[in-house]
Amino acid sequence: MQSHLSAEAWPAIALTLQLASLTTLLLLLIATPLAWWLSQTKSPWRAGVNALVTLPLVLPPTVLGFYLLVLLGPQGWVGSITQSLGLGLLSFSFTGLLIGSVIFSLPFAVQPIQYAFEAIGPRPLEVAATLRASPLDRFFTVALPLAKPGLFTAVVLSFAHTVGEFGVVLMIGGNIPGETRVVSTQIFGHVEAMEYTQAHWLSAGMVGFSFLVLVLLVRLKRA
Repeated sequence: MQSHLSAEAWPAIALTLQLASLTTLLLLLIATPLAWWLSQTKSPWRAGVNALVTLPLVLPPTVLGFYLLVLLGPQGWVGSITQSLGLGLLSFSFTGLLIGSVIFSLPFAVQPIQYAFEAIGPRPLEVAATLRASPLDRFFTVALPLAKPGLFTAVVLSFAHTVGEFGVVLMIGGNIPGETRVVSTQIFGHVEAMEYTQAHWLSAGMVGFSFLVLVLLVRLKRA
């Protein structure tokens, strides 16, 4: 396969894996407490927060990418803050790409974990409370272990979704070699240049990867 891929494809593959790994790690840290709150709270804010988390599922990626680009750009409030701190602009950078990927893949991490927490039910937590376990102990020793299948599903979906995203990464990161050019935008570049052989091999790799992800998800559900 190596002989059929261009020299530019390998850095794009490496950057894609790096982006997907960091996005998945950040999503676990963000989505786990958020999913726990959504599964347990009776707050009137729950419906609004849940809708906000789910929004990337229904928004066109280019719309989300556009508003992130505006937000991180020189006229956006985030861009204004980063410039005043001497950090420059986050748009068209790997950091900006990472922020966009985390937001775009958030529902793919939150929802499986939330459903896993909700499936536990109140009984195991009540039993732990009668044994004088603190709320923090109940979360780490009861809720998290019982929600492990949901956590695994969230990891797989988040990683796979980040690998396959296109609209958001193109809008917020562009197609800068070695910095923001990932596999999806590399394929787009090959097609624009009518380099169909290279586009075919990268696309075939993506199809194979997606198939393996679906097989893994089926196995996780049966476990």
